[in-house]
Amino acid sequence: MALPSPCGRITDQQILHALGWQPGHGLDIQPHQRMLVIGMAENGRYRVGSRGALPLPSSARRMCGIEPGEPVLLAALIAQGLLVVHPVSTVARLVADLHTQLAGGGRVR
Repeated sequence: MALPSPCGRITDQQILHALGWQPGHGLDIQPHQRMLVIGMAENGRYRVGSRGALPLPSSARRMCGIEPGEPVLLAALIAQGLLVVHPVSTVARLVADLHTQLAGGGRVR
C-alpha cells in the first residue's frame, strides 16, 4: 500500500529495488481497466524521480478513479517488469465480491 503525495507521486523503495528501477529510468504509464500499469521505457515520457518517487499523472489517476488522499495498492509483477497500481475503491469492491461469493457459495473448505 502507498499514499500518493498531493502532486501524485508514490515512493516505495522495496518495489523499485525488486523491479531494478533506478532514478532517471524512463517509464511508460498506461491506464488499463481502472488500474495503472507502469513499465520501463527507455524513451518514456515519465521518469523515476531522483529520490525514487514514481509519478502518477493526474489524467491517468482520474481515468482510474484514484482519488486524492486515498491509498493505492501496489503490485509488482517482477518477471514482466511491471508495477500495477490499484485504487483502493477497486480493491474494496473485489474483496466485497469475494465475500459475497463465499457467503452465498456454501461451506468454505
